[in-house]
Amino acid sequence: MDRRDSSGPFSARQGVYVQLLGPLQLFDGDVAVPIGGPGVRGALALLALKPGKTVGVGEIIDALWGHDPPATARTIVHGNVSHLRRILREIDGPSIVTAPPGYRLDIEPDRIDVHRARTLLDRASLVTPESAAALLAEALALWQGPALGGVPDSLRAPELEDLRKAVHGARVDADLELGRHAELIVELSPIVRADPLAERTAGQLMRALYHAGRRGDALELYRTVSRATLRTLGVEPGAELRWLHERVLKDDLPALAASAVSVEPAKAISQLPAAVPSLAGRTEELAWLDGLVTRAEAGESTIAVVSGTAGVGKSSLVVWWAHRVAARFPDGVLFASLRGFDPHHPPLEPAELLTQFLLGLGVETAKVPELLHERVALYRSLIAGRRMLVLLDDARTAEQVRPLLPPSARTMTVVTSRSRLDGLAVSNAAKQRVLGTLAPDDAVRLIEELAGPASLNHALARLCGYLPLALRIAAARLSASPHRTVEELVDELGNERTRLAGLEVEDAEGGVRAALDVSFRGLPGEVAETFLQLGAIPGVSVGPHVMAAVAQIPVAEARRRLRALAAHNLLAETERDVFVPHGLVWLYLRELAGREFDDKDHERTLIVTLRYYQAVADWARRRLGRVTDTLDYSSVLADDAMPPLRGFAEAQDWFAAEWPNLLAVLDAAYAAGRYDDVWRLARLGHSYRVVCPLLGEWSRMVDLGVAAAEAAGDVEGQCWLRLARCEIALTFELPGFGLADAERTTELSAVLADERLRTSVDLYLGRALSRLSEHEKAIERLTKAVDEAPDVTLRGQALSSCAQAEKRAGRLTDAIGHQRAALRIDRELGDDDQVVGSLDKLAELSLRAGDLEAAERYAWEAIDLAISREFVEREGTLRRTLGRVLRARGDIDGAREQLALSVRIYERAHPKLVGEVRTELADL
Repeated sequence: MDRRDSSGPFSARQGVYVQLLGPLQLFDGDVAVPIGGPGVRGALALLALKPGKTVGVGEIIDALWGHDPPATARTIVHGNVSHLRRILREIDGPSIVTAPPGYRLDIEPDRIDVHRARTLLDRASLVTPESAAALLAEALALWQGPALGGVPDSLRAPELEDLRKAVHGARVDADLELGRHAELIVELSPIVRADPLAERTAGQLMRALYHAGRRGDALELYRTVSRATLRTLGVEPGAELRWLHERVLKDDLPALAASAVSVEPAKAISQLPAAVPSLAGRTEELAWLDGLVTRAEAGESTIAVVSGTAGVGKSSLVVWWAHRVAARFPDGVLFASLRGFDPHHPPLEPAELLTQFLLGLGVETAKVPELLHERVALYRSLIAGRRMLVLLDDARTAEQVRPLLPPSARTMTVVTSRSRLDGLAVSNAAKQRVLGTLAPDDAVRLIEELAGPASLNHALARLCGYLPLALRIAAARLSASPHRTVEELVDELGNERTRLAGLEVEDAEGGVRAALDVSFRGLPGEVAETFLQLGAIPGVSVGPHVMAAVAQIPVAEARRRLRALAAHNLLAETERDVFVPHGLVWLYLRELAGREFDDKDHERTLIVTLRYYQAVADWARRRLGRVTDTLDYSSVLADDAMPPLRGFAEAQDWFAAEWPNLLAVLDAAYAAGRYDDVWRLARLGHSYRVVCPLLGEWSRMVDLGVAAAEAAGDVEGQCWLRLARCEIALTFELPGFGLADAERTTELSAVLADERLRTSVDLYLGRALSRLSEHEKAIERLTKAVDEAPDVTLRGQALSSCAQAEKRAGRLTDAIGHQRAALRIDRELGDDDQVVGSLDKLAELSLRAGDLEAAERYAWEAIDLAISREFVEREGTLRRTLGRVLRARGDIDGAREQLALSVRIYERAHPKLVGEVRTELADL
């Protein structure tokens, strides 16, 4: 590998390091390893920013291309990740693991400069000023220029600049405590001149000037900053800078260590409620909160929003954490329940909450102001300069929270809510964390803490969806009833119809259903209507296009409503436009729809959903290849109601993403007796599995389609689905190779006048006979299909199948002639995928016939076309064929090169075949 020397921040270290704080680089010891262009660098950056965590492919695409990704974005990402894997293997570095829905970089965080900087910042908060200054100087030295240099412009990570400012600010504070005022004046003056709105830095410079005996310069600096903020923002500087100004005016500004509190309370305030005895899991979330404390201690204004669905344990987490870190807030902790989702009381108004806080801060009842803005002003003046923690639990809206946000940069505010409160992120730069369910082992530990160990606790946790509220209810039921066994509770919860009832609390409204009822009742009218309609749609996920069809609204409006539900944490947007509810939320939705909708509503929703999937599946399959049956749903949906499937790759991705939903719709339609719709949708879905074969799922769908066609008494449906089952047998070389289905279809189709169907029957019967070595019968049947094909599409398929049968029979000349005829039809139809396939077959036939020159010519032509059309998997097959041709011609080096390229392509496109190609390569 070509490498170049570098003297980056890891130059004295051993092993692999990633530099993000500057030009993005990968180091192996003190050597920089070339990694490729902006796309590859961007992929590495996204993985390195979240070491040990899965980064979704959709997230990578959004980061690298924004809202206008190319049609091949997913393929490009897979290729870039494969390229990175190869580089990391060559330097014996960390691994990139495929972890649906994306990838995970398994590397120690300290091997990445960003995480190293965060570690140094955390350590600095726990040591003396001398040690802190050294640690923070080391952290600042990690910046080698603007962060993420060399990645695509669309990739943004503003948190890295926030981190740099936090490190720099903390280092300056340490230097102030050490009395290094002259050095700081030289360092900070140009920074403040360039950005007079940087109030924290301006305040630090004021301190340095004052303690260096330059009180007048400190006052002039304040006037400069004040004019800038008034001119630019229309407001006075913040409370902390105003407090500094007042102290300088009075000539009584104390040293930094003694100035953190401007109003000294008689004693620390503590309003925390009791915490749970122990907290299961939540290691990452606790570390995230701890990191924000460090930022608050460094002087940054810190607001955190912890959101999540009902019962996920937001309040338990935050209160337990607050008890643990309360000592780091010497002026105390304020706590208020905002009752945003209380089933018995309306949300508290800001005025009431401010009264509660003012009384806690020592204000006499008679001195609490009448007007809201006066209470806000008094609250902010009392809390300014203090180091406090403010917990605002169960907020409903951002507007309910804003008046309670402290002005002090050293006070940290943590808000919990069932909604994400995105408005706080926009207006107050709040950091957000969506709380998910517990990891399986942590869920079991929670059960065991309350009810003791049991062999079925893992099954019980799974039935509870790993939701803390459900887990505590289940464990409480076990501990309260010594005679009840885990086996009995697992059996009770195993029935989806009664699971929510089993997770209720007697004589209280604290069960899962009650909690979700409150969330549902709190939704805006049209969003609540959409939430209700979701319960009637079969499937495991939903997107805006199917939601638009069911709700009869525009796609953009459907997307807005689904994202509103995601903001309320009732759905999770796992990928762009893929919305998934928690398992217990699905059950609640089904139950809710069952109560609110009558049979006609359910029937209408099922029919609309069927028509949607039939229309889009038909549209998608026509982009995957030729269609032989007569099913046509092109007029069912308007163009603007269809997902944008512009080519082969997007159609393939749509089928892959929607496959679980297709199966769920098929099952629901079969249960409802809509057999005609079932076999038709099964036939449409069959086209995808021809391209992406998967035996179990393909067979399940086709078998259901056969059963539905038989139940409907539809002979045409039976024929097409039996031919699909024959295709499965031929693809996976199952016993009998589908001959029984082909022969039965021959009998059934005799009563029909469909020429396309009859030709297809001859074609499949001939293919089955050929695979069973009945060569003469097979060629006779396939020749008949060629002669009687009613259109050029079927004739091309019959010619290609006939060529393969003749190849097996040893009739290579005839086979080459028929395959060339098939190629001419492929070119005539403009079907590049089929052209590539025909060229590959001709290359193989010519190789067998000993015409090596023709074989190589066909292979290269196919490779060029595959590359131009980005048929990645096809290219892997073709390079394997070319490798065999070159080996036969005695070009061993050329053969080795082509097989190595085939291996690289198969590693990302067709891993199951990698072993076979590697064996061929080893033989060389």
